[in-house]
Amino acid sequence: MHNTLDNLLNAAGIVISDKQKNLLIQYVDMLNKWNKAYNLTSVRDPQQMLIRHIMDSIVVESHLSGQRFIDVGTGPGLPGIPLAIVRPESHFTLLDSLGKRVRFLRQVQHELQLENITPVQSRVEAFPAEPPFDGVISRAFASLQDMISWCGHLPARPTGRFYALKGVLPEDELSSLPQDVLLDQVVRLSVPDLEGERHLVVLKPN
Repeated sequence: MHNTLDNLLNAAGIVISDKQKNLLIQYVDMLNKWNKAYNLTSVRDPQQMLIRHIMDSIVVESHLSGQRFIDVGTGPGLPGIPLAIVRPESHFTLLDSLGKRVRFLRQVQHELQLENITPVQSRVEAFPAEPPFDGVISRAFASLQDMISWCGHLPARPTGRFYALKGVLPEDELSSLPQDVLLDQVVRLSVPDLEGERHLVVLKPN
């Protein structure tokens, strides 16, 4: 798996330390092991996890701005844990409403000794942002409108940002954004060996 990860990182032009590579692979090993009992992801093959979970998460890192982030609807820690591994100077709150997922996140935190993540079991609309976050990250929400509706209290104003990971660019959602947010930028992401389009939509509070 090390060779596969090295090849993917080289193809993406991402440089990380050997320690960070080992942590990413440990995380995939844990995800694969726990998935058998907890059904954390539909991806069953660890090699595919490297592409569809690890690389799909960390290609976003260079587009983030700030130090404090919250990953809403993180599931088994995606994209928050891979981002925390490659961005150790930042802190990531990992929010999910399901107890089994948060138990997995806490086990990852313990085994990988990640000091820059905080797993939290909560519904996003009930979670207090004290203080507000530099970035609100998600690849779980069905629509940008839902993300803004449920997470509007989370980003710092005016500097905070919403970071939504999307597949095909949702033109209809972008054309009907609520008035309290503005489109900051759209980035077409390149994920090695991943079929289909990937985009990062960055929104800012208005």
